[in-house]
Amino acid sequence: MHPAPLRGRRARGEGVVTMERDTETVHEAYAFVCLHCGHGWEEEYEIRHTTDLAGHRRADYFTHGVRVPSPLTRNDCPSCNLGPIRILRPGRVDAARTYLA
Repeated sequence: MHPAPLRGRRARGEGVVTMERDTETVHEAYAFVCLHCGHGWEEEYEIRHTTDLAGHRRADYFTHGVRVPSPLTRNDCPSCNLGPIRILRPGRVDAARTYLA
């Protein structure tokens, strides 16, 4: 079995080239609800899992092509800028809106 091909990438803003052994991309959706104001929303993420030559794994999250922090570390509501935030299975917010309408 041959090792995965290496891919070089220039880090933005730096003159460093990093070498990656492999990248796996998955798509996941999360639903959120603010326990302070009750605002609910859902977001889909493209998650790129990368392993470098040293064997270190990294996950980068993207929405609409823009890199964003992990949704699992989010602690503020986009509506009231407070929290806490509860993470739910995808579809729960839309299901609740349909039920309440």
